[in-house]
Amino acid sequence: MTTQGTDPIRVAVLGARGRMGGEVCRTVEATAGLDLAAALDQGDDLAGIVDAGAAVVVDFTHPGAVMDNLEWCIARGVHVVVGTSGFTEQRTDTVRAWLADRPGVGVVIAPNFAIGAVLMMEFAGRAAKYFESIEIIEQHHPQKLDAPSGTALRTAEIIAAARKEAGQGDMPDATRDLMDGARGATVEGVHVHSVRARGLVAHQEIIFGTQGETLTIRHDSFDRSSFMPGVVLAIRSVISRPGLTVGLDALL
Repeated sequence: MTTQGTDPIRVAVLGARGRMGGEVCRTVEATAGLDLAAALDQGDDLAGIVDAGAAVVVDFTHPGAVMDNLEWCIARGVHVVVGTSGFTEQRTDTVRAWLADRPGVGVVIAPNFAIGAVLMMEFAGRAAKYFESIEIIEQHHPQKLDAPSGTALRTAEIIAAARKEAGQGDMPDATRDLMDGARGATVEGVHVHSVRARGLVAHQEIIFGTQGETLTIRHDSFDRSSFMPGVVLAIRSVISRPGLTVGLDALL
């Protein structure tokens, strides 16, 4: 489905009763050029997307539902913006395979919609080749279902790729005696530590270390409204970007 002329983009939101979904609904309603066509949540019939004439679906559901939602939307020619976490390389390959059969459909999957978080990942990639040691600490509210976060996983992938390109070896770590989990998860050789606590929203810092100095890059989202400019950008962009786009950086 596409929009014509100056008609507003009709948007359906999945996960509309959740914190992020509700914020997306309010943002769409308040944004010129966008029209909230449908607000659906668990138990609602996805046919309401087509019945409402939605051109773009925004999915903020949960990892157990998002793949079925994507397959359904792609098969019906509806573009999708995905903020739901839990995307592995295998999942993105599956989405690409679905899109191969629907060449006009666009899907944007973003680990994080905050502009500052996108810049944090960009800067991390630039810095990674200059430091011996790099670790990630991500902090989120206790309702978050996955750990590490999608942003932390993507950051670790970017760091690992930059280190490989620069010919960096393994990071120094002589730890031998440790309790299970004390060093966090290891993602492509990068240690990632997850904190879940009441009062947090979404926060991440990357600590870089080498002889005699450290560098810390940190991003904080104190309110879910910080993600909305990126969501709006993705909604407006996805219709003209057939195929799969991973990460908001490609749209900036």
